[in-house]
Amino acid sequence: MTSPLSRRSLLAMGGATAALAVTGLPAVADTGRVTPVIAWNRTLLGVVRTQGAHPATVHPTRTFAMMHAAMHDAVGRTRSHAAAASQAAHDVLVALLPAFTKDFDAQLARELAVARDPEAGVRAGKWAAQLVLRARANDGSTATPTVPAPGTKPGEYRPTPPALANPVFTHWPSVRPFVLVQADVFRPVRYPRLASGQYSAALNEVVAFGQDTSVRRTDDQTVQARFWAAPIQNYWNEIAQAVLARGSTVTAARAFARLNIAFADGVIAFYEAKYHYRIWRPITAVRLADTDGNPATTAIPTWSSLATTPADPSYPGAHSVIAQAGATILRHEAGTRQVLSVTSEATPGIVRHFETFQQAADEAGLSRIFAGVHTRLDHVVGQQLGFDVARSVLTAIGR
Repeated sequence: MTSPLSRRSLLAMGGATAALAVTGLPAVADTGRVTPVIAWNRTLLGVVRTQGAHPATVHPTRTFAMMHAAMHDAVGRTRSHAAAASQAAHDVLVALLPAFTKDFDAQLARELAVARDPEAGVRAGKWAAQLVLRARANDGSTATPTVPAPGTKPGEYRPTPPALANPVFTHWPSVRPFVLVQADVFRPVRYPRLASGQYSAALNEVVAFGQDTSVRRTDDQTVQARFWAAPIQNYWNEIAQAVLARGSTVTAARAFARLNIAFADGVIAFYEAKYHYRIWRPITAVRLADTDGNPATTAIPTWSSLATTPADPSYPGAHSVIAQAGATILRHEAGTRQVLSVTSEATPGIVRHFETFQQAADEAGLSRIFAGVHTRLDHVVGQQLGFDVARSVLTAIGR
């Protein structure tokens, strides 16, 4: 059985396939019997991919981390692993997403119907879920996001066209991490001076490859930019489902807990850094390049990116953080070389293939340059942040 973290549960430190039909959520494909950990992960993916189903000001990685932390703790307290994992996931999701209680109840009934010694598992699952919910009840995630004043000086973030939307998750730097001692423990180094060659090289790369009408970007780089456009943690949960499909419930519970806690803490950490530095996005930087004091950059007032720029500061890159965290965790769980066939909810029907987790992580991060929404500066420090967070999680959540 798994060992509780430092003889305590993951959250006490403070730090059968489901088809959702009742509420109109997309059904999950029935690909045969899988561990309950993967079944519930598929269910939660179905929820977060449904518009309006998940609270808008609560980052989905928190929900995934809580569900998987509860399953991890539950299977460590009983030999009835399947029942424990299912009950824990059910109770956490009912508490966080009550609108889908009927769907979750139906899935739990199916799982318990085929579980060994379900009563023991139910007790363990209920205990673990209650502990997780209590531990995260006042973690700062329910705060009302504030709207900071737009930047006015060169380099400072301000809302980006075309929508000029207010920045999102401005309250997330204050959410209590799951494992990290504090949100800024791995804060990236200070952003380079705008007058530096490092800055101009990074910005000019985006000018050339990230513009909507770029002739420098190859067809495959355009595919990459569009392929990785969806929430990055969803891809890595899908990758984990494929890689861990043949593992036991205990193995999956540990791996998915590590993976999703790394994602949750990675998001807290990168939002802390984003709002600490508040660096402008490429579209702003290019259009206002005549104000940056750098003779190697040129203002292009009509420049537009291939993808719509997300409504938050640029530095570090979220895709790079999460993809690197995912690659680091899964490399530890499944080994270095894996033949990966990755699909995308952003570009249905396209499959991209990789020989290692790192190849997938590199492409995901760099795709944001081709999309025109990040620079290489964002990517490099993002990967380092993701690696540091993942290593901390692996150290904290032992075997």
